[in-house]
Amino acid sequence: MGIVLNGITWAHSRGYTPLVAAAQRYQEMHPNVQINWTKRTLQEFADFPIEDLTTKYDLLIIDHPWVGCAAANPCVLPLDEYLCKIYLHEQKQKSVGLSHESYFYGNHQWALAIDAATPVASYRKDLFEANGKTTPQQWEELIDLAKAGKVALPAIPIDCLMNFYSFCIAQGGTLFGKEAEVTDKETGLVAIATMQELYRELDPKMFQANPIAVAEMMSSTDDYWYCPFAYGYSNYSRSGFAKQLLHYTTPIPVNGAPLQTTIGGTGIAVSAFCKNPETAIDFVQWVCSATIQRTLYLEHGGQPGNLSAWTDKAANQLTHNYFQNCLPAMQNGYLRPRYNGYLYFQDHAGLPLQQCLMGKLDPNMALEQINRIYKKSRETHQQIISL
Repeated sequence: MGIVLNGITWAHSRGYTPLVAAAQRYQEMHPNVQINWTKRTLQEFADFPIEDLTTKYDLLIIDHPWVGCAAANPCVLPLDEYLCKIYLHEQKQKSVGLSHESYFYGNHQWALAIDAATPVASYRKDLFEANGKTTPQQWEELIDLAKAGKVALPAIPIDCLMNFYSFCIAQGGTLFGKEAEVTDKETGLVAIATMQELYRELDPKMFQANPIAVAEMMSSTDDYWYCPFAYGYSNYSRSGFAKQLLHYTTPIPVNGAPLQTTIGGTGIAVSAFCKNPETAIDFVQWVCSATIQRTLYLEHGGQPGNLSAWTDKAANQLTHNYFQNCLPAMQNGYLRPRYNGYLYFQDHAGLPLQQCLMGKLDPNMALEQINRIYKKSRETHQQIISL
């Protein structure tokens, strides 16, 4: 029997289908290699410790805040010790925003950016045109549209938290600069107050919706016309993927400046327990190459981490200019902390914020709880696990 590699990714056409297509083609070029991909839900992707998966899977699709854990626990391979410097330099030069850099931590490259995303605005062009309206260009116009019940927005805890970062930055605040607080109290309270103005107008079901659910709502019904910021999915801007087409653009300005949203996307890593690391690394290098990213990977539903795909004419024709329109937001994206322990904060701090935005918790108390969770996250990983 030949070489068998097992990979784990997330359960959406953007995260699964392009990897299956890439594995199929790689196997055709290397008949002695078989690559199997398993998928898990977006929530499982966020919740289940990746380090526990490295003993079961050779290839792992990861979220960049995990690299602090990777640096502290030798469970994935430092790719800079296996890939040539020229290739890694090209990856950095062709990175969409900080996507490539986001997987570099502790002087090592723990993954390659295979996918890139940040919250952007999406809208139903057909509904705006049919009603003789234009998309919001200012905050006040967005609030008016929300009051009319036409705004959808993912508001589960993690998305509330990612947007909180953006609104703190919009207020001129500094994030994670001190050991005791995420941001200063004045900045935090103004950011929450600004968010409350919008979130109080939302359909309550949005507090159970992630970005995929919102994209499905907007593309399958005519209930919602506009989403001001949610992690973008180019799949919904491709003809035939959903019932109705979504168009994407940069978020509206806040306080006169472009809203700096929090980058997401995914990276591909190789387990330190992989029995065939050379083959696994060769696949990673191939699938993240500019040629494969802008062709096979993109054509099968992927949202590449390589800039050559985002600027490619064919890619933009396929996606009604998704990549061209969203690139400014990606290039301006905010990079989350990656210290070992940050994921504890990310997993817990969104809940008090969501409760506040739902009118169930005082803003001061919400901010106090967020800072308390932050201080806990600064403890060692071992202490965090024992809580």
